[in-house]
Amino acid sequence: MQLADHNRTNSKSMSPSIYTALVDSLFENPIPMLAGAVCAGTGAVMTAVKTGNPLLWPCAALIIVIGALRALQLSRYEKRETALTPDEAIRWEFNYMVGGSLYAAALGLWCWVVLLGSDDPVAHMLGTAVTVAYIAAGAGRTYGRPKIAQLQVLLACGPMALALIIHGDFYYIGFAFLNVLFFVGLRRITLRLHDVYVKALLATERVGSIAGQFDTALNNMPNGLCMFGADGRLAVLNNRFTAMMEISEDLVQRGVTAREVVSLCVNAGTVSSVSAMTIITEIESSKAAEITTLDHAHESERALSWKFQPMVGGGTVVLLEDITERRNSEARISHMARFDELTGLPNRVSFRNEIGRMLKSSDQSTLSALLFVDLDQFKQVNDTLGHPCGDQLLCMVADRLREMLRADDFVARFGGDEFVVFQRAIKTNHDAADLARRIVERLSERYEVDNHQVEIGASVGIALTEPDVSADNLLKNADMALYRAKASGRGTFCFFRDEMAQTVEARRVLELDLRQALANEEFEIYYQPLVNLKSGRISTCEALLRWNHPVRGTVSPVDIIPVAEDMGLIVDLGRWILRKACIECMKWPDAVSVAVNFSSQQFHQRDVLSEVRYALDVSGLPARRLEIEITESSLLRNTQWTHDALAQLHAAGCRISLDDFGTGYSSLSYLHNFPLQKVKIDRSFLEGIDTDRPLTLLRGVARLSADLGMTVVVEGIETNEQLELISADGTISEAQGYLFSRPVPATRIRQLLDASHGRRVIEPGANVEATRAPA
Repeated sequence: MQLADHNRTNSKSMSPSIYTALVDSLFENPIPMLAGAVCAGTGAVMTAVKTGNPLLWPCAALIIVIGALRALQLSRYEKRETALTPDEAIRWEFNYMVGGSLYAAALGLWCWVVLLGSDDPVAHMLGTAVTVAYIAAGAGRTYGRPKIAQLQVLLACGPMALALIIHGDFYYIGFAFLNVLFFVGLRRITLRLHDVYVKALLATERVGSIAGQFDTALNNMPNGLCMFGADGRLAVLNNRFTAMMEISEDLVQRGVTAREVVSLCVNAGTVSSVSAMTIITEIESSKAAEITTLDHAHESERALSWKFQPMVGGGTVVLLEDITERRNSEARISHMARFDELTGLPNRVSFRNEIGRMLKSSDQSTLSALLFVDLDQFKQVNDTLGHPCGDQLLCMVADRLREMLRADDFVARFGGDEFVVFQRAIKTNHDAADLARRIVERLSERYEVDNHQVEIGASVGIALTEPDVSADNLLKNADMALYRAKASGRGTFCFFRDEMAQTVEARRVLELDLRQALANEEFEIYYQPLVNLKSGRISTCEALLRWNHPVRGTVSPVDIIPVAEDMGLIVDLGRWILRKACIECMKWPDAVSVAVNFSSQQFHQRDVLSEVRYALDVSGLPARRLEIEITESSLLRNTQWTHDALAQLHAAGCRISLDDFGTGYSSLSYLHNFPLQKVKIDRSFLEGIDTDRPLTLLRGVARLSADLGMTVVVEGIETNEQLELISADGTISEAQGYLFSRPVPATRIRQLLDASHGRRVIEPGANVEATRAPA
């Protein structure tokens, strides 16, 4: 068992620090070793003199020489100036084992010669006593390395016990047996001492490791910590606390009190006198508590969180955390949650909460007004000058609004280019009107943004407070009034009236019906033919949306399309029209194409080419039989992307037609810059066509388009006279209008196409309707 314990603690299995400590224990307290060496040498000389045996003199000399060398070894070890390393410990252990083994062997030799070389009882007693005493003392020294002790016992006591047995006397043999028992017990004691010592070293090392880890953790805490004992004096202090409070690190050694520590903090300027009194009170109260101090350290405000925790048996632990940045971050987050980052004005949430509070706290008889302000032409500034300039412009608008308002009024930015103003305690609605008029005029004045002269406008919707009106209803009413103001031509203001709510409700119901109609495919597509003036045959049919509402009756596309665009349904609706029209066109003669109108939103979706290809694949319609009609508004946005998209559609085989040319922002550059194959001249060119000027203008546009290689279509032909005038010079290729046919359902257009197939359907003055097949 002891041998196993010993094996577990050899130099290979134990830590370097424990091993060096065990080796160091061999050289501790050299005085007893020197005294024992002197006694052994003296005893050897005495036996030589007493017995006269000449062999004992060499033994005495050997004992004295080896003892002197060991004394020199101990002296060298004591003179070391550096800590013992594991490699040095191995060398010193080996030297000690060699010296101790030689000395033990010399003692064993001496006892052998004394016991067998003489019959002097005194010499026998002296030799055995000195040897036993030395070995017992050596075992007490070498318990740290039991192998060395066991080797010395074997070398010294082995020859002595063998000599006692050879001597043959009964008492000598008994003494030898007792010595064996003594040395066995001594070995057990040595191993036990070694085990105890190693355990003590392990415990010390563990405690030292834990203490080191605790010290490392303590001094690397993000928080400051100090601990005061039951006597009120400082017991623990970490580096973070001293750094935060700018105090000395040796306060624990000086044994200062809590009051002295706080006083040093005050002297360092890291804690104010008022805060210091609060801190001392909490420490001395010995109760759990948490406080926050706000002090100015080095000209900047610092927030510190102090936590006080009493300990069992007395004393207090103090945790210190700098929460300045956290408080500042929380303040910034709170500000960002309530204020617009760009303009610094309150945001939508803050405005709504503040208005709700004002409405609840104000007298019901007090009249106030909420003005909803929307900037006109702001998007154009963003698109032309860029968003940074747009942001600067919004800041300028916010500044102008602040300048116009009273201290009691409240202004906020609702997002985008929308602002709201709450005008408190007005006498009549004229006060709100005056403010709205001044807002429109002031915001319409010229701005200078990055050396650019910018002009925008403003529209204002006004809602007056009523008894028990909520903030949400007030905002909704002002929004409806703003919608009416913008519909009236912008740059003006409008008060909310009750009938506006009915209009909004009707719009909301229309939106719900529109969603349901699209989901249930309640729409129908009508087709209006385009007639080739040279062949006299129908060349194309334009697909036009119709909606027969079960309650409203027939709903005009003029009412459907704007609502669908506002709702974002126009893309889905346009996709449905495209696919249905392509499928229907497959039922017509091969020479007839279908024309489908694309709204600006639908055309500018990024997957427009994929949608067209999908509709052609599903229907089986050749791309050459599909005409895509776009308006001039589609050409205003993303010019390069628009050009590329049109080029890809044309490359796929589709024909591109510019619809309603001559309205809106018509520009002849469109005819040159974009890959167009057809131009549809708007019906407005037919007004007054029987006079020279309009007819000249119409023919000029038609001739220019034809010279650029495009097919020219005139819309809105209703009389034979108009047809004769536009077809006189032969530049106009196709015509469309009620003269030939109104938009008709799919079944009716098939009848017209069947009736006109293979022959001219019009002669000068003829009408397609007159040639239609029986229904």
